Amino acid sequence: MCGRFLLAVDPADMQDAFPQFIFQNQIEKRFNIAPSQPVLVVPNNSSFIADHFLWGLIPAWAKDPSIGSRMINARAETLSEKPSFRGPFKYHRCLIFSNGFYEWQEQPGSKSKIPFFIRLKNGRPFAFAGLWDEWHSPDGSQIKSCAIITTNPNSLVSTIHNRMPVILPNGAFSHWLDPSPRSSNTLQDLLIPYPADEMIASPVSSYVNNPANIGPECIAGTKL
Repeated sequence: MCGRFLLAVDPADMQDAFPQFIFQNQIEKRFNIAPSQPVLVVPNNSSFIADHFLWGLIPAWAKDPSIGSRMINARAETLSEKPSFRGPFKYHRCLIFSNGFYEWQEQPGSKSKIPFFIRLKNGRPFAFAGLWDEWHSPDGSQIKSCAIITTNPNSLVSTIHNRMPVILPNGAFSHWLDPSPRSSNTLQDLLIPYPADEMIASPVSSYVNNPANIGPECIAGTKL
């Protein structure tokens, strides 16, 4: 799964990395983004304007928005089967921006786990493949929410965890964000592990275990 990530990028660097998108809102540097918090997203509409959605997908048909706390990840292998994800996979796809994520490595004979900070070797921000939906409450308010798609890990991440988020290359963005309804067989080939030789993983302190800790101390001793 992917349960924590960060987005700590200067707005100018973000715009340079993704010139095709419009980043209207100030990008706050957050080093420990957790489920139920807002994340920076570009949905598959024609505007390509970035916005903040809640992390944890709330299906449009849900009676209770608390379901979103259980919908932070969507397995690539079963997107077209799960009722919560089948519609968004066909109609509501998005990019979720990051420049690193965390996974916890189990230790044999111990209950403790070692957190690892995983990012691209070139230090650039990137985008997870995501799904989004819009939920309307009885009082007329609405919540836009999203989930990160996960897949089998590459050879680097597999030494730490048995899943990893799908990171899309820039060349796949237009295909993934096409607003037209898409069948699973036209998109499934995009949902693969990112090349291990382009990534790096470093152990970090247990400081990151607490989601209240959102500062750069979460990745102390590493470089972005």
